[in-house]
Amino acid sequence: MLVQNAEAEARKKAMQSSSSHYSLFTFLPKDTRHLYCLLITAVACFLLFLLSFSPSSPSPLRSSSSSAADGLGSSPLPAPPSFAYLLSGSTNDADRLIRLVLASYHPKNLYLLHLDLAAPQEQRDRLARDIHAVPAFRSSRNVHVLGRADFANPRGSSALASTIHGAAVLLRLSGRWDWFVNLGADDYPLVTQDDLLHVFSFLPKDLNFVQHSSYVGWRESRMLKHVIVDPGLYLSSKADVFYATQKRDVPNAYRIFTGSSSVILSRKFVEHIILGTDNLPRALLMYYTNSPSSHKNYLQTVLCNSPEFSRTIVNDHLHYLRSGPPSKQDLNLLLLEDLNNMTLSGAAFGSNFYRDDPVLDQIDKKVLNRGPRMTVPGGWCLDRGNSDPCRVWGNPDALIPGPGATRLARNVVKLLTNESFQSRRCAWD
Repeated sequence: MLVQNAEAEARKKAMQSSSSHYSLFTFLPKDTRHLYCLLITAVACFLLFLLSFSPSSPSPLRSSSSSAADGLGSSPLPAPPSFAYLLSGSTNDADRLIRLVLASYHPKNLYLLHLDLAAPQEQRDRLARDIHAVPAFRSSRNVHVLGRADFANPRGSSALASTIHGAAVLLRLSGRWDWFVNLGADDYPLVTQDDLLHVFSFLPKDLNFVQHSSYVGWRESRMLKHVIVDPGLYLSSKADVFYATQKRDVPNAYRIFTGSSSVILSRKFVEHIILGTDNLPRALLMYYTNSPSSHKNYLQTVLCNSPEFSRTIVNDHLHYLRSGPPSKQDLNLLLLEDLNNMTLSGAAFGSNFYRDDPVLDQIDKKVLNRGPRMTVPGGWCLDRGNSDPCRVWGNPDALIPGPGATRLARNVVKLLTNESFQSRRCAWD
């Protein structure tokens, strides 16, 4: 009995300490770099501490209308955040997008599905019909299909334009989400949405998870100095990019950063590049319009050259990738033999899966506990005696984090430790 009381008192003090951290983030001066890192570390450590008390029984851990677990008294857990997902695909990717949205669905989130103009209109229409046929999607009205599609050529700048367009549409659909996530048809979640929402509920909402580096290396001569034209920006028919004969100098008004096109962005930063009054995002957008593969450089460059956001960037995109030459994508496909490594990595998503590969079935079975053509069960699903527990749903704020939350939390804690967070943030190599 005394041990239980001591544990309860410790958890109560930890919760009170966490509340003070959140208020400090709101009023933190921009020049207090080290204090910011220390506060990040404190929140991360508290997150891991709280997860050590996660219940093993399948009962909701939280609710917006109820108190926290036993021993926390009247101190509620942080309210779960909301994610805005842009799920993109091309020709014959409609089935992959449906599977992806089912595997990543939660009623608190917002989803926008985009089949680019390389796919015929009939595939887009069928995707919309299939989405409307899912009762949970139809009831929550949070899954949408982009009717006016864009071209998205990863060799040019139309892929970047498509991402920014999707983010702008998500802002217009709802301003109540907290993070923007872009996933391709070859991506797949490695944790449940209850796991993801639970971990991110303890993080400051201004964090941006973006892999980046100032080391451009061979890209300077092969990409940054080249001038291209991407017909996908102004033609309604598919055409590849073409190169100008002249080359241009690398800009010296700002530092170029490069990285991965997979990102998790704060809503504040998305509003900054779409609705903000700062001219830097627009100037960089004009520069990258004529740059090859600009979707791998633009967001990194804006973040690291903006004093307001350069201290909010975490140098990781929480995706698991198989190591290998980036130019040989077929060699980097995630296969069944990679299942153990990818689940233990603590990543939220895996990238570069082959269409309907058996490893996806194993992720559904062993990690997500998802049946065919069903959403991933979570705290919002109430019909636990049925083969599809989400046929009846309740409070979306009720979460049941599982082992994936612990793995993800450990990964995030490692990224947010003071030494790692500060040394790898917008490093000018």
